[in-house]
Formats: sequence, C-alpha cells, structure tokens
Amino acid sequence: MSRITVLDGMPVAATMYARALSPRPRPPVSDGLPDRLVNLVHHRCEVAEVAAYDRVCGFTLTDRLPATWLHVLTFPLQLTLMTAADFPLAPLGMVHVGNTMTQHRPVSITEPLELRVRADGLRPHRRGVLVDLVGEALVAGEVVWQGRSSYLNRSATLPGTPPDAEPAGPVVDLLTAGLWRLPSDLGRRYAAVSGDVNPIHLNPLAAKAFGLPRTVAHGMWTHARVLAALQSRLPDAYEVSVRFTKPVLLPSTVRFAAAEGADGFVARLTDRGGEKTYLDLRTTALRGQD
Repeated sequence: MSRITVLDGMPVAATMYARALSPRPRPPVSDGLPDRLVNLVHHRCEVAEVAAYDRVCGFTLTDRLPATWLHVLTFPLQLTLMTAADFPLAPLGMVHVGNTMTQHRPVSITEPLELRVRADGLRPHRRGVLVDLVGEALVAGEVVWQGRSSYLNRSATLPGTPPDAEPAGPVVDLLTAGLWRLPSDLGRRYAAVSGDVNPIHLNPLAAKAFGLPRTVAHGMWTHARVLAALQSRLPDAYEVSVRFTKPVLLPSTVRFAAAEGADGFVARLTDRGGEKTYLDLRTTALRGQD
C-alpha cells in the first residue's frame, strides 16, 4: 500500500525550489521510485488567480478552469515529491519533455478539489533517465482530470536498453494561424501566475549556467497558449498530448499553426520561418463524454 503524504495547504513552489538547491544524498536510482502519494484536499481556486493566469496565457475567462490550470495546481505537489529525501533524482536540471492531460468533464472555478500526485514509469533514456509525475484532480470522489508529466534527468543512468523514440505521427498540412511575439519578461509574468519560479525562466545568468544563451519560456506556458488558441473549439471531454522539442528563447517570435481532423486538432509551435519546432500538440475528443 502506498504511503500517503497529506498536505494541510498548497505548497509554495519557491520554497520547494530553494530546497532543491540544497545538496543532499539521494538513494540510488536503481532502487526505484518511492511508493508514495502526495495528497491535498479541499482546495478552492480564487477567481482572481485564475483570471490572472488566463490573461497571461490567452484564455478567455469563463467559470470553467483550463485543463492546464489543473496542472499548475498539481505542480507544487510534484515538487513536494521530487524534493523529498527518498526521491532518487535531483529535480534541479530536470527537463520537461512531454505532457498528457485528460479532461473528463469541465471543472467549475467554484468546485472544491482534491489533488493527488505520484511518481511512475522510471525508465532509461538515451540521454539519461525518464520519470513521470502523475496527477489527478477529483471533485466529490470523481476523477475529473488526469495529467502525466514526463521529465528527463540527464545526470542519472539506468541499466537496460532505452526504448526507441516515439514514431512521428502522420504528416498533416498545418495552416499558419498566427505569429506571436513573446516578450523578454514572459518568464517572470508566467511565474507570477503559476508559481513556477525555475530560475532558467527568470534570470539570464541562471539560464547560462544550464547552457542556455538567455532565459526561456516555460514549456507549460507554450502548452497553455496553444490550448487557449483552440479554446472555443474544444469539446467538454478530451485528451491533449504535447511534446516539448526545443526551448523557446526570450524574446522571440513564434509561429502557431493548426489543423482540425475527425477527432480533434493537431497544432505546432515553431520559429518564425517554420524550420525549428518547439512544441507538437494533439487533442482527441473523448466520445460518449462530451
């Protein structure tokens, strides 16, 4: 049976990052992941904080929570798990490489939430080790949202043969739907509404310490911004999967392109010329739930 860590309030992500900066011994990666669930009950969203998030990410404010906002709520629980002494991978330097979310039904701003996070899927990768942080949001015991965030840790290894790279999806002609100018302070603006204060998004010196020429946009901002562009055409129940392929340097101009298929949308975020891909996104309607 999993051990359960019950929180009495939403953790502060900045405190978690400060804890991550403190070096500490960790158990061997070969020992596997802790069998532990981080749990927060009776969480209520504030309209003002959701409205601020919607403004930064481009969502139209409604009484429904964006699917990516529920990821924002579970992210401090992810950090709680990753900064614990029994977690084998150092969270600093983790690269968010993919994300899948399932919205089973719309969630109202006023509904009280139970949030859960666990770690899963520790596996070798050709550039290190991958791990998934799996989150759930529940209302009155009903799972209304699920998310799986895949992180790459390049300072660890595991025995075994890394799986082959995921095959590319079918070639789809995407139509350019907009050019977005991303300002140099976008990282600070998104951090203010999401709580994700990873220094590579805020401080050029920190970004350079991790091999980046300047600060980069949060991957979850790009995810949210693309989803916001599709907001009015998404069904009530859907799955959305994203691959983050390259960091978006700030400031920059990016190209948003999309196409609609029988079951959902395919979208891509690239550089202005369309030669460098930053993000691939696909949505799929959940039949019988929308």
